[in-house]
Amino acid sequence: MCPIRVLVVEDQTVVREGLIAILSFQPDIEVVGQAEDGVVAVELVKQTKPDVILLDLVMPRQDGLATIPKILEISPESRILVVTSFDEGERVYQAIKSGALGYLLKDATRDQLMQAIRDVAQGQAFLPPSIALRMVREIDHPSEILYTADPLTPRELETLRLIARGMTNQEIATELFVHERTVAKYVSNILDKLHLANRTQAALYALREGLTDLSKE
Repeated sequence: MCPIRVLVVEDQTVVREGLIAILSFQPDIEVVGQAEDGVVAVELVKQTKPDVILLDLVMPRQDGLATIPKILEISPESRILVVTSFDEGERVYQAIKSGALGYLLKDATRDQLMQAIRDVAQGQAFLPPSIALRMVREIDHPSEILYTADPLTPRELETLRLIARGMTNQEIATELFVHERTVAKYVSNILDKLHLANRTQAALYALREGLTDLSKE
């Protein structure tokens, strides 16, 4: 299996080097570059097309929120995992709305970091329950999600609930006794009908609408 190719974007040298040191001991992860700000990060993404980008939000010249859409425009297949000290709901919301697939605080454990990278690399949303719930409570503009005249089918609704629980397509397929390709179709339909960009936004939608409750998971 090919290693997960990771780009580390962090302005604090000690933190950046610490992350790289931790990742260097993982046999399934390869660090393909490092950047101290968003401008350098965009250039490195052009050169390396990483699988996962660990991205800080507060950086000089170009911050993380401004960098996310630029990265995805260049390399839409790259997955962005925000790694930051800030857990305010609005900041998380803006990062996810911009296209980040995961959000992790810098005080997370090494195991949490590895799990987040591996989940995001597989296209799975990673959002710690405490962050997700805080963000959902602070979002007070439900009209920002566009509703559709085409409602979700029962199967799509159940798939949405399972996405919010952090399950992969393979796990959902096992749960629903269907083929993984069928689940992929459900997910695509959900994103299209709800006008969402990715699984993380879908999970947050499910939380906000009360379709699942991570505090009870």
